[in-house]
Amino acid sequence: MRILFMGTPDFAVPCLQSLLDAGHEVAAVFTRKDKPKGRGYTLSAPPVKELAVRRGIPVYQPATLRTPEAEETVRRLSPDVIVVVAYGRILPKEILEIPPLGCVNVHASLLPKYRGAAPIQWAVIGGEKVTGVTAMMMDDGIDTGDILFSEQTEIGPDETAGELSDRLSGMGAKLIVKTLEALRDGTAVRTPQTGESVYASMLSREKSRVDWSRPAPEIHNLIRGFLPWPAAWTVYRNKRLKIYGSAAVPEPGEEAGKVFERDGRFLVCCGEGTVLELLEVQPEGGRRMSGKDFLRGHPPEKNTKMD
Repeated sequence: MRILFMGTPDFAVPCLQSLLDAGHEVAAVFTRKDKPKGRGYTLSAPPVKELAVRRGIPVYQPATLRTPEAEETVRRLSPDVIVVVAYGRILPKEILEIPPLGCVNVHASLLPKYRGAAPIQWAVIGGEKVTGVTAMMMDDGIDTGDILFSEQTEIGPDETAGELSDRLSGMGAKLIVKTLEALRDGTAVRTPQTGESVYASMLSREKSRVDWSRPAPEIHNLIRGFLPWPAAWTVYRNKRLKIYGSAAVPEPGEEAGKVFERDGRFLVCCGEGTVLELLEVQPEGGRRMSGKDFLRGHPPEKNTKMD
């Protein structure tokens, strides 16, 4: 099958690799622009581009698909199907209608829940016990197309969004091969989406600030959900403190946000009388360290509170 692949981050790489391993012809890859990274702001290629270049696949990086040039390029490539995995661009109707077998998207949730840009993270933040991947036919809505196949998996109680993303990307890689086989054989069944829809908006540093009035289990989910980026944060003694690990503990809580130490543990009172232990943190301008090591150099004073 002749495929045009559209994807950008690490999550999309296993899907592209699985299509190549299955013997499909990947005519080209569309991905986002190279971005500056690191202290030197050196331009860095998206992970999907790196794989495509290694395999000798032509790469296109248009700023938008809503141009006659982009449409003409897709028509010239003449794909049987377009596969989209975390591309980060909206496909206009003119491009959706080009491939004879349509456009298939691999989405990291059990649709219709968690449509949008960050389904993995918001599923973790929302305290979901189960999630999965969905292969769907694309339409001109945001993750609203008919479902072809889906696979589900449990979310571990301490699993981070990054860890879950790694697992779901592997599941998606298997699912896309299965989906294309069914499309080729004419056995794929389209099922319209029904049920509750939840929108998973883009992540930001502003959204990752901890509200200590929330119960400890909710804050623990928030911390897991914002890893590896942008990391949940709070303000301790007028300086930002990122949080990389936590655990709700059976300690009696006091005023929300109050910091205390017990047996060397870094503890914070949360809403509803709950308490959260900070297992790993990173102070502003410093390195990541255990909560216990941080407290040795920054012991809480009486009535110290997180801001």
